[in-house]
Amino acid sequence: MLRRLRLSYGMQLFLLASLPLVIAVAGITVIVERQSRELAEREIAALEEQLIEAKRAELRNYLSLARTAFLNEYGRAAPDDARAKREVTQILSSMIYGQDGYFFVFDYEGTNLVAPRRTELIERNWSGLTDPEGVPVTDELVRLARAGGGYHEFLWPKPSTGETAPMLAYVNGLQDWQWAIGTGIFIDDVKERVAATRAEVEARIGRTTLYILLLAIAALIGVFSWGMALNIRERRLADAKLKALTQRVIDTQEEERGRVARELHDSISQILVSVRYALELARRRVVSGDGRAPESLDKGLSALGSAIQEVRRISRDLRPGVLDDLGLGPALQTLTAQFQERTGIEVDFQTVVFRNRLDAESRIALYRVAQEALTNIERHSGATRVTMNLKGHRSGAQLRIADNGCGLPQGRKSAGLGLRNMSERIEQLDGTLRIVSSDEGTVIEAQVPLTHLLPPEAGDARKETA
Repeated sequence: MLRRLRLSYGMQLFLLASLPLVIAVAGITVIVERQSRELAEREIAALEEQLIEAKRAELRNYLSLARTAFLNEYGRAAPDDARAKREVTQILSSMIYGQDGYFFVFDYEGTNLVAPRRTELIERNWSGLTDPEGVPVTDELVRLARAGGGYHEFLWPKPSTGETAPMLAYVNGLQDWQWAIGTGIFIDDVKERVAATRAEVEARIGRTTLYILLLAIAALIGVFSWGMALNIRERRLADAKLKALTQRVIDTQEEERGRVARELHDSISQILVSVRYALELARRRVVSGDGRAPESLDKGLSALGSAIQEVRRISRDLRPGVLDDLGLGPALQTLTAQFQERTGIEVDFQTVVFRNRLDAESRIALYRVAQEALTNIERHSGATRVTMNLKGHRSGAQLRIADNGCGLPQGRKSAGLGLRNMSERIEQLDGTLRIVSSDEGTVIEAQVPLTHLLPPEAGDARKETA
């Protein structure tokens, strides 16, 4: 189950690239939507206030016209002049405008005196009257008139349709007569316009959000396509590298098999043949009673001892036992000593005992690097002196091999199979391999990181040096 949940490299790359994008797009969407809503609410509020203010100005003009119409009667009349009051009510009753506009009058006790489009209200006391939402109507209009005048908004039936709609009323007080005179305008058109504007804003915000989401989806598709293309490319490169590595492994195996076959044919096979001849000669001499039979046996035994030494040498080249038994330092000491004895090239080997100890992978890798380097020096460099240093430092362990040969041919630093094997061995340990070559010689430095050094306790328990 866990294997199924493991993500491929391409999916990991896609998630790594997509997650910040999704978070950023979500954040941008929230911020844009919030800012758009705040701006829209301010604009809608400003629009509503502007429309309402226009209605208020219109109401003030209507009421100003009405006062002008009855100002002469009111100005000359006494507070109890019934005739003048009747004249003023008749004037106001005749002043209607539009489909629903009219003037109304309440005395301060709440009795309606003028309502030309709502005659059922006239001569009745409407103190305590409220609209369907419980907003006081008559009492608030009277209160505003007593205070000198003002605006009041409430729900009121429209004379033209009978449907209840919001009304904005404006009243003034005739203090001498104790009258509240006013008029009102239905503002349902304002509410409808504000609602339409709000719906338009919501639609615009929705479109903006949709555009952002579409852009995000397009970006995700682009990231996914790019990730898939990169993944396919990486897979192809990995397959090509794997094929090349497999071929190099096969070539290395064949080269090693060929070397072992040559060693067996050129040394072991010839020695064993000479042993066979010596034993056959000794058998014939024993049968014939020749006294030189012991001499032939001695030659056969000597040749057999040489064969045993050759077998040990080949085995040591394949996997030196001293590397496992004593550690890297003694193994390299033995390797350089045998190299100097075999080739006549002077080798100066220096090492120190590590405070920590190398793990098995590092010991094998560094030993193979040294073995491959000495082989290349023997075959190609023409050197007369080799210096090999093995030491530890803060960054890990370092093996340095330098010779005074002719250097590597141009372009061979990375093309040679042996050098590639060195590099790949060190890279598997997360180490570094540096090769510097000139006409004065070649320097190879192999370094493994500190993570491949065992703790002192583990190294001491195994009793092995570097």
